[in-house]
Amino acid sequence: MRYSRRLPLLCACAAGLGLAGGGAAWALLHLIGLVTSLALFHRWDWTPPPFTELRPGPWIVVAAVAGGLVVSLLARWAPVIRGHGIPEAMEAVLVRRSRIHPRTAVAKPVSAAVAIGTGGPFGAEGPIIVTGGALGSLLGQALHVSAAERKILLACGAAAGMAATFGAPLASVVLAIELLLFEFSTRAFLPLVVAASIAAGVHHSVIGDGPLFAVPEHDVAGLGQLPLFAALGVGCGLLAVVVARGLFAVEAGVRRLPVPSFWEPVLGSLAFGLVGLLVPRALGVGYDAIQDVIDGRLAAGAVGALLVAKLVAWWLALGSGTSGGTLAPVLLVAGCFGHLVGAGVHELAPGLGLAPGACAVAAMAATFGAATGAPFAAIVFVFELTGDLAVVLPLMLATVAADLVARALMDETLMTEKLSRRGLRVRHHYEPDVFHTTTVRAVMRPALAGDAPRGLAVRADDPLVAALPHLADGTVEDVPVVDGSGNLVGVCSRHDLLAARLAVLDHERPEPGWLARRRRRWPAASGTGRGDA
Repeated sequence: MRYSRRLPLLCACAAGLGLAGGGAAWALLHLIGLVTSLALFHRWDWTPPPFTELRPGPWIVVAAVAGGLVVSLLARWAPVIRGHGIPEAMEAVLVRRSRIHPRTAVAKPVSAAVAIGTGGPFGAEGPIIVTGGALGSLLGQALHVSAAERKILLACGAAAGMAATFGAPLASVVLAIELLLFEFSTRAFLPLVVAASIAAGVHHSVIGDGPLFAVPEHDVAGLGQLPLFAALGVGCGLLAVVVARGLFAVEAGVRRLPVPSFWEPVLGSLAFGLVGLLVPRALGVGYDAIQDVIDGRLAAGAVGALLVAKLVAWWLALGSGTSGGTLAPVLLVAGCFGHLVGAGVHELAPGLGLAPGACAVAAMAATFGAATGAPFAAIVFVFELTGDLAVVLPLMLATVAADLVARALMDETLMTEKLSRRGLRVRHHYEPDVFHTTTVRAVMRPALAGDAPRGLAVRADDPLVAALPHLADGTVEDVPVVDGSGNLVGVCSRHDLLAARLAVLDHERPEPGWLARRRRRWPAASGTGRGDA
C-alpha cells in the first residue's frame, strides 16, 4: 500500500524529468552541432554539414588534440566524465545509493559536445543518459525519497534523455530496466513510461518526426532466409567479442603508459585524429554514414575501410578516457559488417533475395545487444530507429544468436567490465526475491510451551524481509512471531531464513529427466538379456 501511495509522486517527478531530459537532449545536440561546425568546418551553424564534405588536412588533428585537452581539463573538475558514462551511472545505483554529483549534469554534456564536435568518433547516447540520470539523481537528493525511489528517478532521467535524443521511448524504457534499474516492477515501470513518453514528445516537437534511419524496401519473409540471419547473428556475436576485447586491450595499454592520466585523452585524440586523416567519415557521430551504409550508396571497399577506421578510432578515443558514447560507433561498425555479409551473399547467390540493407539493420541490433549484454533493448531500439517491420523477425533471431555466442566467449560486457575491475559484479538476470515473496508463517517453527515474546516481534503474515533487521545485528538468534491479536504463534530464526534462500538455489539444480532415467534402464536390460542367452 505504501508503494501505491508514493506512485503518483514518482510519476509527477517523472513528468518533470521528461521535460528536463528533452531540453537537455535538445541543448546537447545543438551544442555538438555548433562545436562541429566551428572546429571542423569553420562556420557558425547549429547543424553541421555531412562529413562527406570534410576535407582531410592537418586541422583535423589540431582540432582533435585541442578537444582532448579541454576534456582533460574538465575531468580535473569532474573525473566521472571520462569514458562513455553508463558504467558510472550503474555504479551510482549499485554502491552510492543512486547519488550523482551535481557537477556531472554540467560537465558531462559539455565534455561530450567538445569531444564529439572536435571529431571524436562517438555517439551522444552515453552522455545524454548520464546527464538525464544526473538530473534524476539530483531531484531525488532534493526531495524526501528513499534510495530505491531515487534509483527510479535516476533511471527516469536517463530514459528521458535517450528518448528525447532518438525518439525511441520503448527502447529507452527497456534499456533503463536492463542496465540501470536491475528490477522490473510496477512502481518503476510506470514512472519510466511517463518520463520516456513526454521526452519523446519533446523530440517530435523540437527535433524531428519519423525514424532516425530510413530503410530501403526489401522482402524478408519465410523460413528460407532465417538460417542465413542466424548465421549472420553468429558472426555478429564474434564481432561483438572483437569490439569489446579490443577496447579492453586498449584501455589496459593506456593504463600502462608512463604518462600522467591527464595527458591520456590528449594522446587518444591525437591517435584518432590521425585515423581521421585517412578516413574522415570515421570521425564524428556518423549518423549520415550509417544511412549511406543502409542505403547501399558506398562501394564494398569504402564500407570495409569505414568499418576498420571507425572501430580503431573508437578504440583509441574511448580507451584513452575521452568523453563519448558507444551506441553510434557500434551501430556503424555493425552496419558495415552486415552490409558486407549481405552484399557477399547476394553476389554469390542472388536467388536468395537477401537485401544488404536488411542485413545491416539486423547486424546493428545483434552486435549492439551482444556487446552490451542488453539484447532486448537492442531489438526494440533498432526497430524504433528504423521503423522497419519487415526485418523484425530475422533481427530478433540474429540478436539471440549473437548474444549466445558473446555470452559463451566473454565474462563481461562493454557496460560491466570497468565495474568488474572495481570489484562490482552486475547480475544479468532477474529472479523473484524469496525474502519478499515468502511469508514468515511459511518458514517459522511452532512456538513451544515455554516460549514467550521477547523484544520486537514480526507478524506471521509479514514477508521474510520484515525479520531481517531483527537478525542482522547478530544480538538475537530468534525473532518471535505473533498473530493479528499479538499472541505468540511461532519463532523465526536466522537458520530459517537461510533455508528459505537455499531452497530457491536448489530449484536451479538440474534433475535427470525421463529420457535420462530410461537410458539408465536400457543398458541394464540389454546386459541381462545377454547373460540369459
